Amino acid sequence: MPIINSLISWINLKRLNQIDDIRHNPFYYQEETFNYLIWKADKTEFGKMYDFRSIDSIEKFQSRVPISSYEDLYPFIHRMMKGESNILWPRDVKWFAKSSGTTNEKSKYIPVSKDSLEESHFKGGKDVFVLYTDSVPESKIYTGKGLTLGGSHQVNPINDQSRVGDLSAIYIENVPFFLDLKRTPDASIALIDEFDEKIQRIAEVSINENVTSIVGVPSWNLIMLKYILETTGKDNIHEIWPNLEVFVHGGINFEPYREQYKKILPAPGMNYIETYNASEGFFAIQDDLNDSSMLLMMDYGIFYEFIPFEDIDKAKPRTLTVADVEIGKVYAVVISTTGGLWRYMIGDTIEFTSLYPHKIIIKGRTKHFINAFGEELMIDNAERALKKTCDKTESIISEYTAAPKYIDDESKGRHQWLIEFTKEPQSFDEFAKILDLELQKLNSDYEAKRQPGSTLDMPELIIARSGLFIDWMKKRGKLGGQNKIPRLANHREYIEELVGMNG
Repeated sequence: MPIINSLISWINLKRLNQIDDIRHNPFYYQEETFNYLIWKADKTEFGKMYDFRSIDSIEKFQSRVPISSYEDLYPFIHRMMKGESNILWPRDVKWFAKSSGTTNEKSKYIPVSKDSLEESHFKGGKDVFVLYTDSVPESKIYTGKGLTLGGSHQVNPINDQSRVGDLSAIYIENVPFFLDLKRTPDASIALIDEFDEKIQRIAEVSINENVTSIVGVPSWNLIMLKYILETTGKDNIHEIWPNLEVFVHGGINFEPYREQYKKILPAPGMNYIETYNASEGFFAIQDDLNDSSMLLMMDYGIFYEFIPFEDIDKAKPRTLTVADVEIGKVYAVVISTTGGLWRYMIGDTIEFTSLYPHKIIIKGRTKHFINAFGEELMIDNAERALKKTCDKTESIISEYTAAPKYIDDESKGRHQWLIEFTKEPQSFDEFAKILDLELQKLNSDYEAKRQPGSTLDMPELIIARSGLFIDWMKKRGKLGGQNKIPRLANHREYIEELVGMNG
């Protein structure tokens, strides 16, 4: 074991013991978090509105405070952005994470308080490597630097005393100086607005560094890494950074990108760690390299509630704590945080794969699905079916989106899949047939709608030209940062824009 790892392991031992305690006593830490949040915010405007001072139980909190969407909290957030204090959280909030989501063109501005930075985002970032080095004691990760592809931030348009931007940019701007020394590139390059200029500068300054880790969103990092290969003329990234050993990824499902990463990062010792973090908070970390599920972190200043999937659209849905959830069921996630989000439905769905420890996988979005014909196709079904189809057809997908094509005089309804391939299948017709069969295996509602005489025809495959999705994101001003390509939509807005650019 390298000497530096021995020293860091000794420093991290206390935290590892605490994480182990979280695995065995999750509800204890959640009760502590709940009590802290209520106490901390009782003098805020929101806390006074719902009389937080008299709330002495989780049950009373749930009966008194309604579940909220962004639209519900927006009037409070707008006042915070104007500079008002003690609205949703004590004191001023100087940073707001800009998020477009994947189903709404309108930008969201999520308050990022000093408390949420320190107790959630920074803590989660440190815990990733605490858990990784515990799993890989021979790691040399601390002997080099971490490569970070950041977003950008700007002055708040309605109050020049605060800033708005991508969460990654907020993180980079506020990270403690001693951690900044272990990162490449420096902030002046990582925070460049223009994505193309940013990756060009990163290629110039970072290829001579000893990069041992990469952190970020798979899609944007893949573009950057391919650019670096083109610039240097190398065959794979390990020829540039021979000590690179781990990619910490999050934000979107990694499976559609896994084969592409294997091609440019072929070293057998290369590791991948999934994290579940968002503008709203840092939630979970993959703590076992052999298990793709993630440990839900209970002491990040976030109180969790879970709505059973079948109750999502009810006016008063059931809400469960970590003490009441079950393995194998899909839940919508509701959070209350040190950023001032109260009973906020973040739009994600998860499934618990184990209890004690409470480990999860992300199933998709509450609004990221296709259900035009009663088929209830979720993103998890789509990703798994595409993976199986690619394996069987020896093809690789770069990007994709899908949407319903509604019933007309000429045909029954169907799904249109717009797919950009890195490696095309020998037969597109065969690809569509296999995809259809895999979806039927995974989703009984889809299978029922595909039966003879029912409402759904074979899926229609549309081949996207190379670079289509990147060009579309650039046109929308959403290249890089936390922006995501919408995978499934229950409308045709995105796919029609994309098909229109596909000539």
